[in-house]
Parts: sequence; C-alpha cells; structure tokens
Amino acid sequence: MSRQLRLGAFMRPTTIHTGAWRYPGAYPDANFNFGHLKRFAQTLERGRFDAFFMADHLAVLNMPLDALKHSHTVTSFEPLTLLPALAAVTERLGLIATASTTFDAPYHVARRFASLDHISGGRAGWNLVTTSNPDAALNFGLDEHVEHDERYRRAREFFDVVTGLWDSWADDAFIRDTETGTFFDPQKLHVLNYRSENFSVRGPLNIARPVQGWPVIVQAGSSEAGRQIAAETAEVVFTAQSLLADGKRFYADVKGRMEKLGRHRDHMKILPAAFVVVGDTLDEAREIRARLDTFVHYESGMASLSIALGHDVSGFDPDGPLPEIPETNASRTARQRVVEWAQRDGLTIRQLAQRIGGYSGLEMVGTATMIADQMEQWLVEEGSDGFNVMFPYLPGGLDDFVDKVIPELQKRGLFRREYEGATLRENLGLPRPENRFFSV
Repeated sequence: MSRQLRLGAFMRPTTIHTGAWRYPGAYPDANFNFGHLKRFAQTLERGRFDAFFMADHLAVLNMPLDALKHSHTVTSFEPLTLLPALAAVTERLGLIATASTTFDAPYHVARRFASLDHISGGRAGWNLVTTSNPDAALNFGLDEHVEHDERYRRAREFFDVVTGLWDSWADDAFIRDTETGTFFDPQKLHVLNYRSENFSVRGPLNIARPVQGWPVIVQAGSSEAGRQIAAETAEVVFTAQSLLADGKRFYADVKGRMEKLGRHRDHMKILPAAFVVVGDTLDEAREIRARLDTFVHYESGMASLSIALGHDVSGFDPDGPLPEIPETNASRTARQRVVEWAQRDGLTIRQLAQRIGGYSGLEMVGTATMIADQMEQWLVEEGSDGFNVMFPYLPGGLDDFVDKVIPELQKRGLFRREYEGATLRENLGLPRPENRFFSV
C-alpha cells in the first residue's frame, strides 16, 4: 500500500480562529460544553481521524482585557479531565493532550497519561511542550519566565524521567495469583531512583505499564532546540509550515536528524497545522473565509500579534511597517514567522493583526477536490505525513470536512476507510517501545 495521510484534529479545544464562536450556526459555548465536545469527537471518529488533539493554556491574563474579552478560549476543560470522558464515548479515536514540562512534575505527568492510556484502551498521546507564554510563569510561583534554552534542557530530561516511570513495571508483572495470594512479581518491578539538578524521583510509578508501552510522544516546537528534541524523542510532530517549500525543508531536516540518531524515519509522523475551509465552489469557500475574518476584533488581533512577537506593538503606527523586534523569551518560531510575513508580503501592523487574529498559517480554502489535491501534493513531495486539521468553526466546518473531504481522500486511496487497530500507535503505524528495564 502506498503512503497514506495521517490526520489529527486541532481542538483548542474547539478552533483557533478568534472569530469562530461568532460565525452563524457555530456553538458559542463549544469549548466548555461537554455535549458539544462529545459530538465533535464522535464525528472525528466517524471520519476515521487519527486523533483529537487538545492544546492547553496555563494563563488567562495574557493580553489586555479589552482584547481578551473577545476570546472564546479563556475557559476550557483541563485536558486530562476531559479526555478520559471522551474515551468513554469513542472507541478508536486517539486522544492527545498537552502537558507542560516547565510547570508540572514528571511523576504527575507519567501517572495521568498512563491512566488515560489504560482507560482508553491504548489511545493516549502526550504533547510535550515547554510553554512559550511568559504569563503562565506568574501562576506557578515565578516572577518571570524560564529562559528558552533552559526550558528545552529541562524538557529533554523530563522526557527521560517520565518514560523511565512508564517502564517501572514489566508488562507481565501483575500475575494476580489467587491461589498463592501473589498480586505481582517483585522481580518485575524497577525503582527508578532518578537524581539530577532538576529532578529527584524515586519511583516506581503506581500504575501498570501503559497499554501502548508509552503513550505516543508528540512535540510541537520548531525552533532549533525544538527540532532537536523532536528528533530525539518525538513520534508525532505538529509544526506550522505555511508553504510547501518550507514544509519540505523542515521534513528533511527533522527526519534527517532522527536518522543520524539511529531512529527509523517512518517512526515519526510530521503533521503541519492546516486551516481548512470547504465549499461546494472555490468562491463559496472564499466567502466563508472572508466572512469569518469579519468577526475578528482589531483589539484582539493586535493582542494576538503582540503575543506572537513577544513584544507589545500597541504603541506603533498600525498602518506603518513592522519595526525591528528583538528576540524575547517567548516562542522564537512564532516570532520569526510573523517577521517573515511582514517582510515578504509588505504587511502593515494592522494587516498583520488581522492575519494573526483570523489565522495565518497553512490555509486550504476550496472544494473537497482542491483540498485533496493540496494534501496529496504535500504527502507525495514529502512536505508532511499528514496534517493537524483546524476547522474554521464548529460544528459546520468539521461536518463539511468529514462529509466532503474524507470521502475524496478515501476514493484516492490516500486515507483509511477503517481503523487499522485498536491503539493510537497501531493506527499511526508506530512501534510499541520496548521496556528499557525488562526484556520480553
């Protein structure tokens, strides 16, 4: 069989577009309404999506209130509370959640994701992030954000601790012999005893080894440090390449790095974010996109731009060019992307704000056939292994994708008609990791 697309759904927990909740027919309360989220997850499963991906935010007050009051993502469920509930109403859909390595403890993360993997029957994925938002630090006893490269050094070590805890028990450690009264074999228990400057974790984890061995490891950073940790650890990479040429360079770079480390290139799936607007005609799709952008408030767009740059732009001339912006401790990748747009397209600050507020990465706007053509090109030319799909509004944008684009992809043999297995690893074509402490 030829290569097939892998499709995740970026649920933030609904959609990234700041005007989406105001679009006619959209559910304004979707991000905090379990009934709606249940429907979305079941629709994704009907469409045979690989996974429901839930981003997370650890701060609300990250922009001025006059801008923040327009945002539909100021409240949302805690991911590791929501996803077990969605596991109970789905059967094959992968469930990926963000958990920060900067503001959490390895033992907590290991335990929560192991629990989700058992509850879901092997469908969990951990999106390992360092948290770029400096305002999050203020909620965790810090006066300023941890320095960028230090966050990634901590994240790399955090990964080692978490995966070590997942390997605390051999797969067959729990013998549950009712005759002898022996519940587990002590010879199949490993005590981690991890000590370093950053962590002191005795272990073992108080839950059996996850169904998948380890939940699928996901990484979303595209900076130099992010690419390297992805090459070393990630099995799925979410990235933000808006042009095919950029996607091909990123794909070749990260896959090349992992091969140099002795990893097989097929053991990582690179899924750039794709904002997809489906219409019965190209004009209809463009009209949906244009109408959606009319619901973006200027104040919200300016605040989003300031966050992306890590620098307050409210004092600059909105109709002038973007001045030189120094690097900060926020996301370097997001900052660089905005600077490149401004230079390449000659955009004013106002135009940048409109683009950022609405969505400004890879867009696929057109008919189902046109979108399938674009996705096929990215797959064939090795710009990606699939996409992390962002829907323009919910439920309509999701329904249109599942009902129109998925059948077109299936007709071309580019996407599954049925799930390959019961676990997220099986459906992504990823191997089950061996236990580092116990040979099979």
